[in-house]
Amino acid sequence: MKRFRAVIFDMDGVIVDSEPIHERAFREVFKEMGYGDTHGIDFPLYYGRSDHALWADFIDKHRPAQSLEHLTEWKQRRFLELIREEEPVFEALPELVGRLAGSYKLGLASGSFHPVIETVLSMKNLRQYFPVVVSVQDVPRGKPAPDVFLRAAELLEVNPADCCVIEDAAAGVEAAIAGGMTVIGITNSLPREKLLRAHYVVSTYKEIDDLLLRDGKKGPEGLGTAPG
Repeated sequence: MKRFRAVIFDMDGVIVDSEPIHERAFREVFKEMGYGDTHGIDFPLYYGRSDHALWADFIDKHRPAQSLEHLTEWKQRRFLELIREEEPVFEALPELVGRLAGSYKLGLASGSFHPVIETVLSMKNLRQYFPVVVSVQDVPRGKPAPDVFLRAAELLEVNPADCCVIEDAAAGVEAAIAGGMTVIGITNSLPREKLLRAHYVVSTYKEIDDLLLRDGKKGPEGLGTAPG
């Protein structure tokens, strides 16, 4: 019998190679605002976090005339334009999701807004695999708070302890741990040493397949132990 009942995917950096596109969209908006070389944002610090978190810090630093809502919508429009052009779903991801869907309940829990999530899931026929989708818009707090993961587990009707989360960002790893879930970190966006709080760290989707589907059971002993 499998030790997990559900697998919850992060989206940015796990389903779609979007972190570089997020950065491009932010940089283009900064340039149009006149902050092309002076924005002062260290983008990797915001991997796994919401656009609101980055914009809130930008506003604190620069006090622009535009509101948080205006800036968020501006960047989201630019991001959607870019991602529709490129459709950067990770090559091995659709096959993995299709295989996992035969053995687990699947959910998606993302720091992105619903229009972005739906655009990504429209690619490669991915929408069919995710009956449960939770956006940062649906919960009080974004990652590293566990809210999106806990809401996904609730909608999947699965206890948090029976969920495995796939994450690429340190903030997402912390969110999954805070929610009492096992987390597999994949090194799509950050080096291994930045993900060591995860219960297990992998560099390929085949490793995730092996961990969750090999011999019909969860992977190597110790994967489910809490971080020290």
